[in-house]
Amino acid sequence: MAYKFVQHTMPSMVPSTSQPAGRSRSRGQATRRAIVEATVRLTAAAPGQEVSVARIAAEAGVYPNQITYYFGSKDALVVEAAFVAVLRDARRLERVGDAARTPEAFRRAIARVGLAMPSTRQLVQALALASRSDDLDRLITRQTGLLFRQTERYVEGLARRRGWTTRHGVEIEVRHFWTVVLGAGLITGAGFPGTAADIDLSGILTMTAGDPPG
Repeated sequence: MAYKFVQHTMPSMVPSTSQPAGRSRSRGQATRRAIVEATVRLTAAAPGQEVSVARIAAEAGVYPNQITYYFGSKDALVVEAAFVAVLRDARRLERVGDAARTPEAFRRAIARVGLAMPSTRQLVQALALASRSDDLDRLITRQTGLLFRQTERYVEGLARRRGWTTRHGVEIEVRHFWTVVLGAGLITGAGFPGTAADIDLSGILTMTAGDPPG
């Protein structure tokens, strides 16, 4: 990921100056990935439950202080891991969308899968954690932008290949789509009656064949 917190000097963690810089950097990136992957697995396995730093470290095979070293805080790690999970699940949306033969089928399929993704709940919970700290604003802005751009590129490419158009433009509709998906996840996760299946997102995307309505 592109975002990095300022790393604090820790004698036990600072790479030895005798090591080539490239090797040290590669090792650090591998450690960082291992921590993120461990967090993705643990938060997915225990939705709604807080996972301790010690448990994440044990799962990743690292020391607990390495989490602070690489991410600055556990909340920052949880947020980043949640975005990693959603970005991966967004690829599922693409496969489902590719299988749809008409704009109507595309809208229905994307709406259904977007609400059903397990990572949606993970991200909603991570963003709730992040609301406690202004320090995470830059991370959330950056990762949200990445999610939007990935989805925009996919929808634009699909629309171009199929000759489909949108009423409001891809950028606006993609942002509306993810905003409503996460909002729906927040509402259902808070215990309100109903499930994600009761929410119709298909109207958020106005993908149609041919020229957009005037």
